[in-house]
Amino acid sequence: METEAVARLIEAGIPGAEVEVTGDGSHFEALVVSSEFRGKSLLEKQRMVYATVDEQIRSGELHALSIKTYTPDERPAGSA
Repeated sequence: METEAVARLIEAGIPGAEVEVTGDGSHFEALVVSSEFRGKSLLEKQRMVYATVDEQIRSGELHALSIKTYTPDERPAGSA
């Protein structure tokens, strides 16, 4: 799987999200910034992102995904 494909899946599942994905074809790291994360726990945020790639994880196409989630107000400098 390509990083762009993973990013598109997350963006499609969380409209308006800003997404940066890095990885090597099976192991990826996603940084996701979305106002949809406001008021949600870390676990709720991660579940939202995992739900966007669930089919690819189940099929084995996507082996591992590390997720960092932020609201626009929490966004780290220099990201997304």
